[in-house]
Amino acid sequence: MSAEQIKITPGTQASPYPHMLAPLDLGYTQLKNRVLMGSMHTGLEEEKGGFEKLAAFYRERAEGGVGLIVTGGISPNFRGRLAPHASQLSFPWQVSKHKIVTDAVHEADGKICMQILHAGRYGYHPFSQAPSAIKAPITPFKPWAMASWQVKRTIAAYTRAARLAKQAGYDGVEVMGSEGYLINQFICSRTNKRTDEWGGSFENRCRLALDIVKGIRAKVGNDFIIIFRLSMLDLVDKGSTWDEVVQLAKWLERAGVTIINTGIGWHEARIPTIVTSVPRGAFAWVTEKLKSEVNVPLVATNRINTPEVAENIISSGQADMVSMARPFLADADLVNKAAAGQSELINTCIGCNQACLDHTFSLKRATCLVNPRACYETELNFTPTTQAKRLAVVGAGPAGMAFAVYAAQRGHNVVVFEARGEVGGQFNLARKIPGKEEFDETIRYFDRQFANLGIELRLNTRFTPELLNDEKFDEIIMATGVVPRMVKVPGFDSSNVVTYQQVLRGEVEVGQKVALIGAGGIGFDMAHFLCESESSTLNPSAWFKQWGVDTAYQNRGGLAVVKDSEAATAHQSRQVYLLQRKTSKIGKGLGKTSGWVHRSVIKQHGVITKTGVSYDKYDEQGLHITVDDKPEVLDVDTVVLCAGQESNRELESALQATGVPVHLIGGVDVAAELDAKRAIRQGAELAASI
Repeated sequence: MSAEQIKITPGTQASPYPHMLAPLDLGYTQLKNRVLMGSMHTGLEEEKGGFEKLAAFYRERAEGGVGLIVTGGISPNFRGRLAPHASQLSFPWQVSKHKIVTDAVHEADGKICMQILHAGRYGYHPFSQAPSAIKAPITPFKPWAMASWQVKRTIAAYTRAARLAKQAGYDGVEVMGSEGYLINQFICSRTNKRTDEWGGSFENRCRLALDIVKGIRAKVGNDFIIIFRLSMLDLVDKGSTWDEVVQLAKWLERAGVTIINTGIGWHEARIPTIVTSVPRGAFAWVTEKLKSEVNVPLVATNRINTPEVAENIISSGQADMVSMARPFLADADLVNKAAAGQSELINTCIGCNQACLDHTFSLKRATCLVNPRACYETELNFTPTTQAKRLAVVGAGPAGMAFAVYAAQRGHNVVVFEARGEVGGQFNLARKIPGKEEFDETIRYFDRQFANLGIELRLNTRFTPELLNDEKFDEIIMATGVVPRMVKVPGFDSSNVVTYQQVLRGEVEVGQKVALIGAGGIGFDMAHFLCESESSTLNPSAWFKQWGVDTAYQNRGGLAVVKDSEAATAHQSRQVYLLQRKTSKIGKGLGKTSGWVHRSVIKQHGVITKTGVSYDKYDEQGLHITVDDKPEVLDVDTVVLCAGQESNRELESALQATGVPVHLIGGVDVAAELDAKRAIRQGAELAASI
């Protein structure tokens, strides 16, 4: 159990979230509230001893009050695996591992369903199967077209997996029929070119989904939850029409599903669906659209990250339940905190994907940028200290804030010194980027935890060794962050050459023609900041227009017909050049699951990119560069340095000389790309051991 869980106390007033916290009657059983913890593959499923760790992970979420948990995807057979060594449930000897998980959840008074997922052509191995031999754009392997007997054998595999799941103690299963996986591939003519009984007409293309549900219901009886994850909005060419979505939903209801969960977008869709720049609750409208067509409970999904958003969706009648997946990585106690009237203490998911999906798709264990304990519940804990120390934390950026909170939870006396007038460090810059407003939530969380834990915060105070003459500290944690890396080029001492920090802090004026030096994450953020005067994330109608989502649902897949010239919603008042020395692809080092979004955004805004650039000089003519041995002059009036950063170690020598133990964490330790994930984890690990 985390130290934070112990501090939750019941509220004295009625909950502000009565609809979210209301029970849901499923007939033979009842869910204690309307919150579903959505499916997430953690990577623990494949680790040695992983099911014990997975049990601890789910136990904490069950203790945290969630109404129903859905596991990460488990394949019903070998060919359906996501990767060669991914989990499957096909044999009785595999049941005991799953029982470790279900026992842990039930001991915590929770309910849990196992998701059955067949990857189809998304399988990252040469044995993948699909309705037709059409390669997916996101995998290197072309699938084998399934023979009719293989389709029938796959249906049997689903029913067998469900039966074994019931034996393992699961309260139900979720059949993954969305996001472009096997069942979705059968449903859509985009990927189903068959001419037999499994292809052709819409009814034939839905046969697999319906036969699976009917087969499962026949095997498990009526006292078992069957959730079907229905792709309500494919967001791909030749996706389903709205009438087809409705028809399939009605067929599924008759086939015996208990709940229909909303699926949004295929993995290959070129419209973002869960990254931080997607407006909160952006796709609840499509769940609401289906609400009047069926009688089974419907679950709204995607970018629902606070109890306020959840309450609004349920109370307004858009859905019967809400699914939150990543928010339960960020905070296992989300529901309990909301119920206790302490939502300000919720560690809110910021939708960054950096430690969860980026890890998953790199075959690493998932965790959470803002909560490094996620999926490390048996390895990273903050047990009460037996020797309380007085600790000085120098710098209140992500690393310093995280250390301070976790160390204080353990019982240490923590004093935080921050030279500026606010906590947050680099997060105060990140939150100014359009689409990154969620970083406000992390700053709010740490700020409230400072007050909740009695951490002494001294703003506008520079820590100096002289302070140690008047105050005694047992150890000093240096978290002074980074400073922008300067680039030595003739003319770069001009007042028109500025740093990204100066721009984001509003310390300088930026002209209408701008060159950005450096095309890493900072360069992309700066391009977005300079090109988009108003954040479309805060204006859903503008966001749907920007990305071509047809909210009237008149077109297949929910795709709007958008001309290239209409794609961007921002003003094209600036000409921005994004430059890098490397010859590699622009944005190559961006997040695995979000990099394509950032590249799309700068394309929408008409940003000109150049690679293999040598910087010669800057003068009244502009920025002189050489590309492919050809000199050219960019007529720009401002140059912004986004070429990385260096550790801010100005104080290190003086502090080391005091004789007080000094620890370096975050950017002052390693100045790579702005890496809050590493900074927060490093702060947490030090706090756990100090």
